[in-house]
Amino acid sequence: MYINNGTNETVEDMIHMNSSISQYNYALVAIYSVSLIGGVVGVIFMTVFLFNSSIKLSVTTTSIINLVLVHSVFLISVPFRIEYFATNEWKHPFFLCKWVSIFIHSHLYISFIFYIAILILLPIVLWKGYTFLQAPPCFFASCLVWVVVFVSIFPPLFIQYGKHGHYSTNKCFEFGKEMENPFVALLNYVIIITVLLTVFALLVCQLVILVKVVMKNKTNLLSRQEFRAQLKNLNFLMVIIICFFPYHIFRIYYIQHSQGNDHTNHYNEICLAITSLCCFDLLTFIARGS
Repeated sequence: MYINNGTNETVEDMIHMNSSISQYNYALVAIYSVSLIGGVVGVIFMTVFLFNSSIKLSVTTTSIINLVLVHSVFLISVPFRIEYFATNEWKHPFFLCKWVSIFIHSHLYISFIFYIAILILLPIVLWKGYTFLQAPPCFFASCLVWVVVFVSIFPPLFIQYGKHGHYSTNKCFEFGKEMENPFVALLNYVIIITVLLTVFALLVCQLVILVKVVMKNKTNLLSRQEFRAQLKNLNFLMVIIICFFPYHIFRIYYIQHSQGNDHTNHYNEICLAITSLCCFDLLTFIARGS
C-alpha cells in the first residue's frame, strides 16, 4: 500500500508538473507571437516612414534606424522560439539554439544602449545645440557599436555560451548550469546592477528636469517643445522599466536558485520573453509622428 501511495503521488506530481509546463509554454507562445506581430508591423511602417520622410539624420533618427536594425535581426529568431515552446522540442541543429538564445540577450542590451543614447543625448542637443552630437558623428558612433558587438562580443560569447554544462540536443534555452561558473554569475550581477542603477539615475534626473520645466512654464505646457520632449523621454523610461526591469530583478533570484528548479527556469523565460515587447517602441514612434 505504501508503494502504491508513493507511486500515485509521483504520478500526480508528474501530471501537475506537465500541466504547469504547458501553461508556461502557452504564455511564452502568446508573448512571442504578440512581439513578432507588433515588431514586424513596427519595422515595416517605420522603414516606410523613414524612406518617405524628409527628416534629417540626427541623434533621434540615428537611434531609431539602429532600433529598426536590432529589432529586425531579433525578429528573425522569434519563430524558432515560438516553434520550440509550442512543441517543447528543439528540432534544429544545437548551434542554432545557441544563436537564438544569444540573439534575445543581444537584442535586449543593444536596444538598451540606444535607449540610453536617446535619453542622454537628445536633451543636450535640444538645449545646448552641440553640433558634434549631430550627424555624421552619431552615425559613426552607432557603426562603432555594431562593430564592437559583432567583432568583440558575438564570437567569444558563442564559443563560451553553454560550455559549462551538458545539455540535451532536443531541448533549448535551458542554460541554467552556466550560473555555476562564478565568473558568469558575477558578470550577471554586474550587468543587473549597472542596468538598474543607470535607469534609476536617469529617472531621477528626468523627474527633476520635468519639475523645473513645469515650474518655469506653468501655463500651456503642451505647447512647449521642451515639455513635450521630456514626456517623450519618460515614454522611453517606461518602456525600459516595463520590459526590462522584471527580467533583471527576477534574475537576481534566478542566479541563486536556477539549479534543479523547473518553475524558476520557466519564470525566468517568461521575464525574458517580456523584454521582447520593447519591439512595440517603433509603433509608439509612428503614433507620435517620430
